[in-house]
Amino acid sequence: MWLTEAQKFGVAFTFGGFLFFLFGIFTFFDRALLALGNILFLIGVFLIIGSQKTYIFFTRPNKRRGSLFFLVGAFLILLKWTFLGFIIESLGIIGLFGDFFGVIVQFLRSMPIIGPILSHPAIAPIVDKLAGVRVLPV
Repeated sequence: MWLTEAQKFGVAFTFGGFLFFLFGIFTFFDRALLALGNILFLIGVFLIIGSQKTYIFFTRPNKRRGSLFFLVGAFLILLKWTFLGFIIESLGIIGLFGDFFGVIVQFLRSMPIIGPILSHPAIAPIVDKLAGVRVLPV
């Protein structure tokens, strides 16, 4: 399945939002970088999945708390309460995208350098529990 031009821009915006958010954390919770990261991330999600699916995703009954926390955190960041806003927004991100952590862990395990580390018998159960990966007993 190939991406449309809008979806390609959406991936770029989402990645840019992630980078600005990360730079905002590295610069001791710089309000402008965190806010720009939030805006770019939301625009990217909107471009990737479309307006109707974005609305449906953020208003699902099991995602409403995460959406509320994300928006309240972003609002607090704009009101110069950056650390508290970051904490609340992080809880919202976990609430919204926590279902994808298992997929991300499985993808990272297929990578050359980090894969063996995540698959190590001492580390794998901890990572599986944190990511919510269900392992069959067989």
